[in-house]
Amino acid sequence: MRQQNFRKQACFLALLVCLVGLSADIFLFHHKIQPVFFLAFAALNLTVSFFLIRFFSEKIFLSESNIEKTRERINVINAESRKSLELGASLKFKITRYDNLKKVIEDLNRSLRLEVLVNVLSSTVYSLISNSSGTVLFYLLDSRSQKLNLIHSVKENSGMVILSKEGDIFDYWVLRHSHELIIEDLKNDFRFDLDTVRSQEMRPVLSLISSPLISHHSLLGILRLESDKRGSFNQDDLRFLSLVSGLGAVALENSLLFQKTQDLAIHDDLTGLYSKQYFIGRLKDEAKRCNRLDQRICMFMVDIDFFKQYNDKFGHIAGDFVLKKVGSLLKETLAQFNPLLCRFGGEEFLVMLPGLDKHRSLEVAEELRRRIQTETILLRRQNTSVTVSIGVACMPLDTKDEDELIQMADKSMYEAKKKGRNRVCST
Repeated sequence: MRQQNFRKQACFLALLVCLVGLSADIFLFHHKIQPVFFLAFAALNLTVSFFLIRFFSEKIFLSESNIEKTRERINVINAESRKSLELGASLKFKITRYDNLKKVIEDLNRSLRLEVLVNVLSSTVYSLISNSSGTVLFYLLDSRSQKLNLIHSVKENSGMVILSKEGDIFDYWVLRHSHELIIEDLKNDFRFDLDTVRSQEMRPVLSLISSPLISHHSLLGILRLESDKRGSFNQDDLRFLSLVSGLGAVALENSLLFQKTQDLAIHDDLTGLYSKQYFIGRLKDEAKRCNRLDQRICMFMVDIDFFKQYNDKFGHIAGDFVLKKVGSLLKETLAQFNPLLCRFGGEEFLVMLPGLDKHRSLEVAEELRRRIQTETILLRRQNTSVTVSIGVACMPLDTKDEDELIQMADKSMYEAKKKGRNRVCST
């Protein structure tokens, strides 16, 4: 606007000078001034007009040049200002993210329970990285089979079903490389075949970031964020996910060690069945529930016949193998009844079956006895076998006290031994 006004003023001034000169020429011509003076004055008038027009043209050019430079500086300043604002916003966002790491560490240190740890890590990346959108998947790695197992997920679409419970092509890429993965647009990513991805999973995935959970060079699992939109994640998101995964891996390892310690505390080392102390504690809880709800509990005391002679003949290593074999047969044969199994001591086992009456419990005990008797055990290239004596007692028919229930099952088991072993007896 100022440039246009300046041009108008310059043109008006040049035109005014020309008009003044023209008026002077007309005045001189009208008063019959000598031609020499008239021509000289006209030439002077044209010269002055020319220099004035040239002067103002140069001024206009310089002004336009200065205006363009000023505009360029303004554009540069605006661009720098926008960049500074974006950088400030980005830094503020990063500061907010990393400030939350203190709370994440506190939450991870608050509990050694696996479900608490998994929930903290999943909710952290879901809120701080994906802004509570998309999907979070948490996989644990089975160290024996080297297979992934989906143990937790957070989904924006609660109705979406995740079919790949053991991971997909992206998760096994991370597993194979032990490295982070970012996909900004799956359709333009040459590493993965889009048709193969679609054939494995029906849910739409266009962008994702994934990080392995590694502690002491051991891969424990995978934490993954995905979206059905392109460009949902960037390198900063991946770096933050990697940092959270690093913190989570240490906590995860501690949690798994704690869980393993707990399992060892409540399980028999040899057979993998529950320990005597844990079994009795569970029995007390079940007995209270049984008495309160007027339900039934069946108890088996199972003892391997002539086990000492078996040990003396084949050795203690063979005896341990027989104990493990009988424990496995108990699990397999009684699996449909949801049993609670324990190695009570030596070659004795306790079995608690909820909900069975006396008649049905005797039938099940007989089926178990026959199953163990017919099982062939190969030791030192010899086909061997063992038999068991089983005592049966039921609550509340035989007693309403849990300690007495074990005693009555034990008494019935000794009765079976007196009658010749390899049989089922009951009070």
